Amino acid sequence: MHSAIRLHRTTLIIMGLAAFLSGLGLVRLNLQISALWVALSLLILLALSKRKNFALALAVVAFGLLAGLWRGGEYMVLLKHYDNYYGQKVVIEGTATDDGVYGDGGQLAFDIDHMGIGSEDLVGKVGVRGFGVPAVYRGDRVRVSGKLFKTRGSRSGSISFAQIEVISRSGSVINDVKRRFQAGMQSALPEPLASFSLGLLIGQRSTLPESLTTVMATIGLTHVVAVSGYNLTIIVRAVRRFLHKLSKYQSTLISLALILTFLLLTGFSPSIVRAAIVSVLSLAAWYYGRSIRPLLIILLAAALTAGFYPIYIWSDIGWYLSFLAFFGVLIIAPLIVKRLFKNKRPHALTYLVIESFSAQLMAWPLIMYIFGEFSVIALPANMLIVPLVPFAMLLSAVAGAAGMLAPALSGWLAWPARLLLTYMIDAMQLLAKVPHALSKQGLSLAQMLLIYAVVVGLCFVLWRKTRGKTGIITENDGIKT
Repeated sequence: MHSAIRLHRTTLIIMGLAAFLSGLGLVRLNLQISALWVALSLLILLALSKRKNFALALAVVAFGLLAGLWRGGEYMVLLKHYDNYYGQKVVIEGTATDDGVYGDGGQLAFDIDHMGIGSEDLVGKVGVRGFGVPAVYRGDRVRVSGKLFKTRGSRSGSISFAQIEVISRSGSVINDVKRRFQAGMQSALPEPLASFSLGLLIGQRSTLPESLTTVMATIGLTHVVAVSGYNLTIIVRAVRRFLHKLSKYQSTLISLALILTFLLLTGFSPSIVRAAIVSVLSLAAWYYGRSIRPLLIILLAAALTAGFYPIYIWSDIGWYLSFLAFFGVLIIAPLIVKRLFKNKRPHALTYLVIESFSAQLMAWPLIMYIFGEFSVIALPANMLIVPLVPFAMLLSAVAGAAGMLAPALSGWLAWPARLLLTYMIDAMQLLAKVPHALSKQGLSLAQMLLIYAVVVGLCFVLWRKTRGKTGIITENDGIKT
């Protein structure tokens, strides 16, 4: 009887990570604790560490939950410093997190972090819209003056009609590479292809034409630029399959080089960083011959990113979309493949289609809940367009790199990307002409949660059918990545 409730190490780690993320989320309900409780729970955990039974599971969950509450509470205390400045005119010095773009009213818009008002440091980031300089680039140190307002989402506040002054320009090589890459993309591809490709690669939606944004919303494809990071995971996994005849060492080096290239070209954008963490963890498990459960990889990456910046789990829709997509790619897709193909190896393109579909399956309910819209042609649109997105990203990266490094040849080297992107945009515009394609029918919170509960339940049923009824999954029973 005792052996039936013995829990394996991986299961305990998953429980602890899930509890940590839950603790971070519960801080939004003003649940905060002192570090003393975390230390006490850690002592209890260490005392029970040899048992691996239900008591240890409770100790792991308690420690993870309390650690999340403590970390989130500490960060929340820092955010409360903003309360002293909301509604007041302030002068903030900070670092631009992205390149400024001109929006409505001719205002230059960008976000800043690493901020300070006078001698007081502030955490989080603030959205800025204003005038005063012709351009602001990522990494520039700026001084912004204007009235600070509270805002929703991943920003702690916003300032509109601000007066902007650049204190110092960024000397970062990474930021310089990103700007040169974007300029190379603009020279290699015409509009709107260049803006669309940058949206696919780094989720940059600010330069997308409004007409194209409307088309994508009409046919349910907004997510292809909102969740750009998961596509890197698909690309890395596809490349590894194509390189299966090479040694593990060679395949791993090439995959790591691909990840690093995308990180450099996109300026370490948050979505790509999340995908890089997941991809590197998967590569490490594969290289060392470990069959680690994908859920562990997803939760570990989520805990690392949210633990570093708790605002992600509190209000960043992009963060949620990324990890929902990872769940689709790493958990749902392998289950579908195993169910359909048994022990046969499907064609790489087939696997790509299944992975892309699985990622979008997980993203749809949240998108419908947030935006309150549903495209009646979303399914055929996604089947036609989404499987091509990883290829479009790869070819777009080649086009941008060509425009940056070999402008004279960029026109020729960009032709594959130009053809594919043109097809994708033309197909989207054609589908958007279907009468009544967009329905203003979203999902309630209860409906969204019910859909995800059904999906998770189906995943469990599929696992039981493909893995056998062996009780709790051990660390060696996970789906190989």
